[in-house]
Amino acid sequence: MADIEREAYKYLPQRPPFAFVDDFESSPDGETTKGSRLFTEDDFFFKGHFPGHPVVPGVILIETLAQCGGCGIVKSGRVPEGSNFLLASIKEAKFHRIVRPGELFMMEITTEKVLRSRFIVQHGKGSVNGELAIEAIWVGAIVKGTEEL
Repeated sequence: MADIEREAYKYLPQRPPFAFVDDFESSPDGETTKGSRLFTEDDFFFKGHFPGHPVVPGVILIETLAQCGGCGIVKSGRVPEGSNFLLASIKEAKFHRIVRPGELFMMEITTEKVLRSRFIVQHGKGSVNGELAIEAIWVGAIVKGTEEL
């Protein structure tokens, strides 16, 4: 799918090489979101992240989950126009499997709760071929324009 055609780009402020959601679908309220990302040898981080044995960095996997969850929240209308949904903190992350180039990373995100109407706690799982690769809990913040967290 051509980058410009990705539905995620309607809801993500990130662009290549730092946009990591290829496809997603979410419930109308943004409470559940499923998405995917095909990591390819062309991804910028593989060149230096274990040359000869490329591995998707853990921080990229967490960012990918958060971007997917953000797509669902933004699409639901819970983020006011002119605002962004930013990763504010990582509460927990467990890595179960390495993700390599050429593997399709499937995501399931659940919005757990809203804190002070500006912070949203999400839980996500990422897998490859049905095998759990990562599970994480993070907090996203709704910020207007260039406002600080």
